[in-house]
Order: sequence, then structure tokens, then C-alpha cells
Amino acid sequence: MAGPPSTRPDPWQGLRAFTAARIALGRAGGSIPTGPLLDFQLAHARARDAVEHDLDANAVAGRLRDRGWDVRQLGSAAPDRRSFIQRPDLGRILGDASKAALERCPPARHDAVLVVADGLSSMAVERHAAPLLDALRPLLAGAGWRLAPLCLVRQGRVAIGDEIGALVGAQLAVVLIGERPGLSSPDSLGVYLTWDPLPGRTNAERNCISNIRPEGLGYAAAAHKLFHLMTAARLRRISGVDLKEEAPPLPGPG
Repeated sequence: MAGPPSTRPDPWQGLRAFTAARIALGRAGGSIPTGPLLDFQLAHARARDAVEHDLDANAVAGRLRDRGWDVRQLGSAAPDRRSFIQRPDLGRILGDASKAALERCPPARHDAVLVVADGLSSMAVERHAAPLLDALRPLLAGAGWRLAPLCLVRQGRVAIGDEIGALVGAQLAVVLIGERPGLSSPDSLGVYLTWDPLPGRTNAERNCISNIRPEGLGYAAAAHKLFHLMTAARLRRISGVDLKEEAPPLPGPG
């Protein structure tokens, strides 16, 4: 016999095995049961923690250097995490010391600069930036890409790649950044690609690959898509709404 409405399971409950989305939560009167409510509050707390978490830049830089990357550590004009959250404009430009450091570098011309910025989830950068770069590096090396030193930016937003790209003389800026946390993905990494980076570029002039993490778009698939986008941008000298992601399927089982 079916139980009272307050304890009756949702007939869609079996679908929960296929998604982290909040579906088939059941009900308790006019609300949801205590268990799903507590799960929601925990997910919300994890999302807040991800936003407020300060990037361990030295640890990330050390990990990347151990993998053979030439890393420059930089900072935006936001002096701390609270300022970064409250003043998005400060996260889009370099701090004076970081800008001066790049301006002192000998002039050069690079095919691309890779920028790793904490964005709104430092956890995403700490967990996923190095594995994604591991998957991307052999693809770029095989195609002869000339890369500027990798730039690791604290308190950085997407547009900071435009200023960095212009200062280092890169034709293409590729920004790996922590995305705004969701209630099922506090550590999602995104990648933004901009041809001819200059301060003032709009988001319509960028391409984006999002939800990079083992539970979303895996490292190999993300690197495959990114490499094809970078190759197409260099060939056609465009990015953004004029450039479509047309990478062929990644070879694999099945």
C-alpha cells in the first residue's frame, strides 16, 4: 500500500542515477523532505566556500614548474579576495607591479599566451588546471606553437588575458579560469580564447569551453576541443561569434 503523501517517493527517482541535477527530490507537504533540504544547504555552502577560497598560487606555480612550464606569477588590481568579489572591474586589469614586470620583458612575438586565473573558483584551478595543461601541451608542441611564458594570476577575471596578451605580444590569449560555482559543481574550470587580445575586447569576441572537470568535460576532450579552436583561430585570424567549435569527435572506445 502506498504511504502517505509526506513519505511517497517520486516516480522519477531512478533518473537521479544519471545526473547530479536536483530532480525527483520528493516532497513533504508543500515543501521538500529534510534530507534534500540539508543537501541543498551543504551544496550552497560549498559554492560559497569556492568563491571565497584564496588561490594557493605558490603551490599551483610549483606544480606547473615541476611539469616543465615557465611560470610568471601575477596579480590583478584587486588587493584581496573581498575586493575582487565586490569590484569586478579590478579583476579585469593587472596590478601596477605585475604590469610593470611584463613591460620590462624583452619584446617578442608569440603565437599564444596561456593564462591561469583563479576567477570565481580557485578550487577549480587548483584541481584541474595542471591536468588540462598536461593534455594540451603535446598537441601544441606537435603543431609548433610558440608560447609565451605561462601567466598565473591571483584575483583575475577573464578580461585580464587581453591586457596580458597585448603586453607579451601574443596573437592569441587562452585563459583557464575557475567558473562561477553551481550547486552541483563548485570546482568547474572554463577556458576563454581571444584572438588579437587587447584591452576592451568584448565577450562576443571570445570562445568558451566550460564545465571542465572529471564529472563534466574530461581533460582529454577539453584539450582536443581547445586545440582545434586555437588552430582555427590562428588559421582564420578570428575568435568569438564568428568562429564555431567544429572539432571532430575525439577518438576512443566506441
